[in-house]
Formats: sequence, C-alpha cells, structure tokens
Amino acid sequence: MDIPILFTDSRFVVLDKPPGLPVHAGPRGGPSVEDFFPVLSRRRDGPWLAHRLDADTSGCLVVALRRAALHEAQAAFAEGRVEKTYWAVVRGAPAADAGAVDVPLRRHSDRHGWRMLAGPGGQAAVSDWRLLGRGGDISWLEVRPRTGRTHQVRAHCAALGCPVLGDPVYGGGGGEGDTIRLHLLARAITLPLEPPVAAVAPVPVHMHAALAVCGWDRLSR
Repeated sequence: MDIPILFTDSRFVVLDKPPGLPVHAGPRGGPSVEDFFPVLSRRRDGPWLAHRLDADTSGCLVVALRRAALHEAQAAFAEGRVEKTYWAVVRGAPAADAGAVDVPLRRHSDRHGWRMLAGPGGQAAVSDWRLLGRGGDISWLEVRPRTGRTHQVRAHCAALGCPVLGDPVYGGGGGEGDTIRLHLLARAITLPLEPPVAAVAPVPVHMHAALAVCGWDRLSR
C-alpha cells in the first residue's frame, strides 16, 4: 500500500488519505490506513491515529508516532486549537458569500443505518464557510469546522441547503446506481504545537472536473 506523505518528523506523519480507504478495517475486513502503520514505524507501540476521516473523504490525516505526541495532538483537538480546512463541491449555492452554520448534531440510527441529524438535542457544532466559486448547479466551498463532530462538514453543508456532491447520506447523490464519489477534501491542517505540524493536500483526481467548472485552476493552486 502506498499512501503519500505530506509531512513527517520524529513525532507525526500527515498522510494524504485516498478517497474510499477507511482508517480502520471494517467488520468485513479489507484494506485500511492502519495497514500502512508498519511502514511508518517499527516501534513496539504505535503509531496511532490522532483523529479520523470518513472513508470517502480524502486529504490530511494526522498519525502520531509517539505516545507523548498523541496526547499533545488529542489535547489540541479537544481544545479546538487545531485549524482544519475542507474543500467541498456542493449542489446548489448558498444565499451569501460567507457565513457560519451553528447547528447541533446528534447521531440517529434506524433500519437504514445511521446519520447525524441537525437540530435540538445534539452536541454543539459550528462550521465557518465561504464561497470560493460556482458554475452551473454546483458551488465550491471552503469549510472550517470549529468543532469536530462526526460527519460535521457533510451535515452542515446539507443544513446550509447545499449537500456535498456525491453524498449518499445527506442528499448530494451517490445513492444506488450513482457512481459519483464524495467531493470532500480535508485540504489543510495545522496543529499549533512546538514545533507546529502543518500540511496541505492536493486535490484528488475525481474532484478536478467539478472544481474546474467552479473556477479552480489546478496549475495555480
């Protein structure tokens, strides 16, 4: 397994996680990011995931190589000090050029599976967003989550009225018979440690065409 490395030092590695690759092996088995861990370190303990990404989300994924580094990263995430930037191609367009979604999220399960529901009774969740471009019936958003709830960016884009393109759960497509992949990239991450950890992920190939429609130029970004 070959996963590109965006940043590395003695404490951390930031991987460019491919879309469709889960971070953990599921109940049915199959490849996962954790299969790559023996390549990263030969220590008896670790490495460890410092946080998680959905299987279909690509981009920056932080892995701690030492236990002390893991605890530092976990504290930074828990205290909301980590800067995370996502790029999303969404269906439709927001009514403004920038704003914030301040909507609690709670987990809901039924016979069809589980999802995060936006509204009262959930955990506080806030995401800042701005419009970077648009074309046709899709838009390109930059989303900066202030909190780290499960599926937060996907659920908040849907709450904004603009579900992520290719999202089978929150209304952006990708259901049965739809082969569109999730158009969500964990574009950049910064951990304010000493020294800091920072990385920027390239745009995955499956997002190139939609982003180009919205004005993205892959030669200049």
